[in-house]
Amino acid sequence: MVHQQRSEAHLSPSSDTEDIVSVLAPRLAHFAGVARTEHVTRAAREMQVPQSTLSRAMVRLEQDLGVDLFARRGRTVSLTPAGRTFLGSVERALAEIARAAEEVRADADPATGKVAFGFLHTMGSETVPGLIRAFRVDHPRVRFSLVQNYGEAMIERLRAGELDLCLTSPVPDAPDLVARRLDEQKLRLVVPAEHRLASRKRVRLAEAADETFVTLEPGYGLRRITDDLCRQAGFKPRIAFEGEEAETLRGLVAAGLGVALLPPPAVPRPGVAELTVTAPRAAREIGVAWLAGHPDTPPVAAFKRFLLSRRGRLLPD
Repeated sequence: MVHQQRSEAHLSPSSDTEDIVSVLAPRLAHFAGVARTEHVTRAAREMQVPQSTLSRAMVRLEQDLGVDLFARRGRTVSLTPAGRTFLGSVERALAEIARAAEEVRADADPATGKVAFGFLHTMGSETVPGLIRAFRVDHPRVRFSLVQNYGEAMIERLRAGELDLCLTSPVPDAPDLVARRLDEQKLRLVVPAEHRLASRKRVRLAEAADETFVTLEPGYGLRRITDDLCRQAGFKPRIAFEGEEAETLRGLVAAGLGVALLPPPAVPRPGVAELTVTAPRAAREIGVAWLAGHPDTPPVAAFKRFLLSRRGRLLPD
């Protein structure tokens, strides 16, 4: 006699939670349909499943759980107390799955989908609002989930799948990322209004070698650029204060706590002078990055194309 081997998964008493979920999940909708109609034939017709298949699935579900879910009278069934308890949780689980499916489908909708977009704090006052405003001329209903952070933190969130795209500096170079240079932003030496260099328009960075600096904290791209430019100028900066936001640093400069290398402000700030640095060349590259091999939804693809089309004119004049 040839024995036919069952292709269905089976649970043992020692099965862990992951095994239980993988075995039971495909049967939950069938169970809910039978429980709702209390009739196997009617449930099979509504779900367009062969009656025999549905009956076997319910028997196997009870065997796997080790409890009776139905009291049977021919093709008519009624829930046992255990079945009623199980049904409540199953209906909540199915509703959550349906909600999640609807959410991800909505996020991928070409017209109304969502883009998770990260950017540097210094891009938040003018650059990013201007970009989104221009993009929404042709895509008025696309939604954005916006995250402001420093470069390394955004790259971590990109790798974790929490962001689709990010504007960052320096432009990352990593095998798991795709990055494209979009623009360049010149940095200025910002000094207090009464500083000895304040009357100058241009300055070599080496002339600030004896000054104390206020900078962003380690890990920020602008901090790495500041350290590198000072090294090129022949000195290591003496740090008086480390912060998390460029405009806070500009305020500290105005208060006389030090000097700083910063991008241009959105609005001129009183109490400081902003000097062009002639040597070394003081600028930072701004680029867009995304996860290599990660498929784009239509709204993400559209916004990516838009950003790449702004190469060389990303930043406000």
